[in-house]
Amino acid sequence: MTCDTDDDLDRLDARCRLMLEVTCHTLRCDPDLKLCEGLRLIAAARTAVSRIAPAALTAFDDRLLPRMRGILMDRFGVSDLPVTPIN
Repeated sequence: MTCDTDDDLDRLDARCRLMLEVTCHTLRCDPDLKLCEGLRLIAAARTAVSRIAPAALTAFDDRLLPRMRGILMDRFGVSDLPVTPIN
């Protein structure tokens, strides 16, 4: 997976793995992506993981979520991102 996931996340089913891979790719490469859209995309990925593989949610929050947020911070040149949901 392109977000360098750990073992817990590697055990996710194919649908979830593909969704996370596409999410990371979009965060890195979509030329029209806005910061708020990226934050919404991350939130949607977290919701999907919580529904598809609830046992992997802790691993997602601990490992993949910071990496996805890091992609956005690097891309948009910000040092911090809001933690609350974006409307």
